[in-house]
Amino acid sequence: MTKKVLGLGAVALLAVGLAACGNSDDKAGTDSGTESTKSVGESLDYKITGIDPGAGIMEATEKAIGEYGLDDYDLVTGSGAAMTAALKKAYDKEEPIVVTGWTPHWKFAEYDLKYLEDPKGVYGEEEQIRTIGRLGLADDLPEAHQILSQFNWTEADMGEVMIAIQEGEKEDVAAQNWIDANEDKVAEWTAGVDKVEGDKIKLAYVAWDSEIASHNVIKLVLEAMGYNVTLVQVEAGPLWTAVADGSADASLAAWLPLTHKTYAEKFAGKFEELGVNMEGVKTGLVVPQYMDITSIEDLKK
Repeated sequence: MTKKVLGLGAVALLAVGLAACGNSDDKAGTDSGTESTKSVGESLDYKITGIDPGAGIMEATEKAIGEYGLDDYDLVTGSGAAMTAALKKAYDKEEPIVVTGWTPHWKFAEYDLKYLEDPKGVYGEEEQIRTIGRLGLADDLPEAHQILSQFNWTEADMGEVMIAIQEGEKEDVAAQNWIDANEDKVAEWTAGVDKVEGDKIKLAYVAWDSEIASHNVIKLVLEAMGYNVTLVQVEAGPLWTAVADGSADASLAAWLPLTHKTYAEKFAGKFEELGVNMEGVKTGLVVPQYMDITSIEDLKK
């Protein structure tokens, strides 16, 4: 069967498909007598719940579907919010589900989840989140260039902001609260930098919870240094295009060396790497711990 990529409208159908999988006694890998007759694929309705189609993790997942012979599976496209909503719905009922996942992300604090092993290495090893800027940024906005180059934080730092937003705090309030509690770290980012008077800067980011957190924090830091900051939320492809053609000044959202490899190669020589702002990030396929599978290969069972 030819693999299909489904649109956001299919997310609603996913709930119906999951409900058809039966109750929690009939989830993948359990033994409930005569009721446990479905394969892992059947229990999942042969669906992998993803995010926006331009994301690098979706490209990797399409590759994984081919590499692991998951030709019966459909990859559902939508958004990060739609993905986490589908995850919550299934998790609350202990129903089987597999989603595209990445860390840092608040869902790992909210739910008991695990990455499926990837013996073929489709998703690669741990990655970095890097800051990229347009060519000429150092000459045009030297103070911002220095701050962005000095910006780095940890998964725990980002997690505080992400969880606060998830729990209902406004993005700018969650970011300001973190800044107020971490003045020493912010001082390292702005060390040796003079304030400016209303210079404009535009930052592009993808709608991942991690990037929402980082860009709202750096926006407030730059504003405190006198910048007039505009945040533009786009998909991964337009993000890289904007930095490469200069319509955006910078982004903190370059996941490398694998997730955004295609874009980095496409626009080689048309952007500048300003530095690594987080180490040890990861992408892959994620399932709840209650599912009795451990590897992407198990999805074929």
